Amino acid sequence: MKPLTFISADEAVRGVRSGDHIHLSSIASVPHVLIDALCRRAGELKDLHFHHFHTEGPAPYGSREYEGVFFDQGFFVGPNVRKSVQEGYADYLPAHLFESQAMYRSGALPCDVAMVQVSEPVDGVVSLGTSVDCSVAALEVARLKLAVVNPNVPFSYGEPIPVERFDALVRDDTPLITKDYVQPTDIDRLIGRNCSELVPDGACLQMGIGSLPNAVCSELADHRHLGLHTEMFADGALDLIRKGVIDGAAKKIDTGKVVASFLLGSQEVYRFIDRNPAVLMREIAYTNDPWIIAQNPNVVSINSATEIDLTGQVCADSIGTRMYSGTGGQLDFVRGAKMSPGGKAIIALASRTAKLAPKIVPTLKPGAGVVTPRADVQWVVTEWGAVNLYGKSLQERARLLISIAHPDDREQLDRAAFERFGPHWHSLSLKRRIQ
Repeated sequence: MKPLTFISADEAVRGVRSGDHIHLSSIASVPHVLIDALCRRAGELKDLHFHHFHTEGPAPYGSREYEGVFFDQGFFVGPNVRKSVQEGYADYLPAHLFESQAMYRSGALPCDVAMVQVSEPVDGVVSLGTSVDCSVAALEVARLKLAVVNPNVPFSYGEPIPVERFDALVRDDTPLITKDYVQPTDIDRLIGRNCSELVPDGACLQMGIGSLPNAVCSELADHRHLGLHTEMFADGALDLIRKGVIDGAAKKIDTGKVVASFLLGSQEVYRFIDRNPAVLMREIAYTNDPWIIAQNPNVVSINSATEIDLTGQVCADSIGTRMYSGTGGQLDFVRGAKMSPGGKAIIALASRTAKLAPKIVPTLKPGAGVVTPRADVQWVVTEWGAVNLYGKSLQERARLLISIAHPDDREQLDRAAFERFGPHWHSLSLKRRIQ
């Protein structure tokens, strides 16, 4: 292979034009050096649109300072752009993550420039490392393909990219952003225990990052032959892999492999995937395809929610009209898990917020987004128990959900159900209590 030619970030972004739609690799692997170079061109550019999954680190593309120059339209709202989205200086692009790549490939969403961060090349190919997401699709369709080659990006297997595909290469050695392990709370541990009781040996798991997934992982330490096919994983799952609890032996596809699309965790997680053939980092079109998910038996998906109403409607992207995160891959995995032989789709949430507001509610807040429709919901888990809504009528669902609400909220929920369903609700409710 001939020696690589590197240019400066400022030279690389000279081909960006006003009005371009720009894809960014995301999470821990944002190409910040290229974004900084675009900021230096702010006086000569306008109307640039940015698309990405949630990003870590500074986000000038979503700030008021660059109004009219940059406009962020991410597939997911992270903490670094949340305030800007809520104030209207940035925006949210609704999409199930599974479909994000299809938007690029079909042209429904333009992608003029792809800016990604990659590993050092190996045998003429580079890796997208910790953040494959929908970058493979972006690199297929973009007019201008720019890569930041960073020795801190691990070489992961699954989606190799020929280095010759890029129009320009920029070198940077900034360490990837990490996320510390979050210790579960007592409530998280109770929820984790209730979730773990629904996970059989040999199950194939999907879960995210944070204190609740960490609690679930800690409760699975005595399980055997678990698999992992997920959009992301972090240190909690890594602990199970190293203990041999997650070995993928029971998976029917990608047997023995850990499959994910993006990561956010400690340096240990990043080192673990580096040149590790037991880990496949695949594009989101693969990891989140419900039909692919369903090919493994006993898939157990575990996702959370901001609130759930008495009929089972799950809000997980907003607080009323205020966007908080996004649809993500929740429904992708809910449907994939339910189609999997023996699979279970779990919505796990605390019964109350940190400010003691109920999360099981009579109706969702006005303007709240329904991420998982009531017809798709199966298991709901709180610290007070687990209930299966699948095959249940509205009144049956309400009774089940009230049974796992916070005890101090149950009387109010019962009154709300009576007002909604009429006298028949109350008579059946009394009979249930007597029995």
